Amino acid sequence: MFYNIGLPLIVAVAFSLEVKNLTASGIPGSLPLGIESIIYIFVILATVLPSTIAAYSIVGEKIEKTLEPLLATPTTDGEILLGKGIAAFILPIVFTWIGASIFMATTDFILKNAGLSYFYFPNWNAGVMLLVLVPLAAVLSIEVAVIASSRVSDVRGANQIAGLMFIPFVFVFFLAAEGIISFAIEALLVFSLIVFILDLGLFFVSKSTFKREEILTKWM
Repeated sequence: MFYNIGLPLIVAVAFSLEVKNLTASGIPGSLPLGIESIIYIFVILATVLPSTIAAYSIVGEKIEKTLEPLLATPTTDGEILLGKGIAAFILPIVFTWIGASIFMATTDFILKNAGLSYFYFPNWNAGVMLLVLVPLAAVLSIEVAVIASSRVSDVRGANQIAGLMFIPFVFVFFLAAEGIISFAIEALLVFSLIVFILDLGLFFVSKSTFKREEILTKWM
């Protein structure tokens, strides 16, 4: 619980202090990597925070002996997976948005005191990242975690597989840091579309790989 609530707040405070240090002697010509790159950190968080909950969702209940009664109900596989996904989605995303809001408000205050004549946030880049890419990235992470949770027999294995989902998003961050890509709105929308397509594909994969009979009869 603290992990999902505390980490976004810690990131918000830490990067707000970084912006304050960068603007201590006035606003530089361009902040390193751009402030949008700092907002993108919250996208990476959205791939990390829900995965722990989602990875526990099936294999954890199996270990605790609470999964069998659920699987014995008339609830469809799609409904079970959707419920598990929503449970893993809400808390991490709400606090990711809260952390990002704190960072943006603090950054606006710092930049105004440093001489900026307008509020830097909110802007379209941050809006696309937080309102489009963050939820899509979280859903992608959750789906991978649920698939892993339904196929392995221990929580640690599911967590290790789900934890790999942040790697592609970190790779995008480093591409932006090297100037190979940018966090322009057009690029963000294309990236969001790719993640959305992956989300749809993985939902059908998760339904096809979720075999309740096998879980009930073979998991010991």
